[in-house]
Amino acid sequence: MNEHPRHRLTSEGIRLHEPADFAGMHKAGALAARILDEIIPHVVPGQTTEELDRIITQMVEDAGATSATIGYKGYKHGSCISINHVVCHGIPSQKKLKDGDILNIDVTVIVDGWFGDTSRMFVAGKMNRKAERLVQVTHDALMLGIEAVKPGNTFGDIGHAIQSYVEGHRMSVVRDFCGHGLGRVFHAPPNVLHYGRAGTGPVLEEGMFFTIEPMVNLGRPETKILADDWTAVTRDKSLSAQFEHSIGVTADGAEIFTLSPGGRFHPTFSV
Repeated sequence: MNEHPRHRLTSEGIRLHEPADFAGMHKAGALAARILDEIIPHVVPGQTTEELDRIITQMVEDAGATSATIGYKGYKHGSCISINHVVCHGIPSQKKLKDGDILNIDVTVIVDGWFGDTSRMFVAGKMNRKAERLVQVTHDALMLGIEAVKPGNTFGDIGHAIQSYVEGHRMSVVRDFCGHGLGRVFHAPPNVLHYGRAGTGPVLEEGMFFTIEPMVNLGRPETKILADDWTAVTRDKSLSAQFEHSIGVTADGAEIFTLSPGGRFHPTFSV
């Protein structure tokens, strides 16, 4: 596992990292975020998701990093690209983007053994009002989830903050997928649920690293997996959106490892 001998595990098996480890996560997270900044001009009507993935894979290679997804459980691409009613794990293809399509692009890179994992929403052309509202609520739900992160709070507090906000806007939180621990591994305990009751679940402690990545549907929360065994879609074909940050718990809150260098995490900031 290549783990630092001083790393401790909580009783739930959640790894507590050393202060020095934050620098490695910032470096990996910064690269993943920069790649998503730099793909923005390529997300246009007529572009294929296969070409977007090719550009992303080349960026990872040019940076001297490794893609965490190529070869993961047989997956062959450097990104997941999920359009409109695709919830997550959309496979890049020759499908061309249409004007008004919203899409989530999810990238995970490995830099010096550390994993940087982030995703955000993009739009090809002009977003319609319904999609814009969904994207905004999903973005704000993620940020409210991150605000709930501090030692002494629980993972249930994160889920409750997200769920109550989303449902207050008459949208639904996907239950079938969740955030996860990471660090020198891609997926580790805990499962970070985007719904739940305040005060429940493991207690947050300094040194925990994990993703928060709510998926929000305009319609009902149920999903189904397509025949390719990867692509998850909304059962009712309603639009879905997702934002993801990798974070570390500090003494008094959270550090976001995957901040957009250009302040372009939200698609309406993509000038």
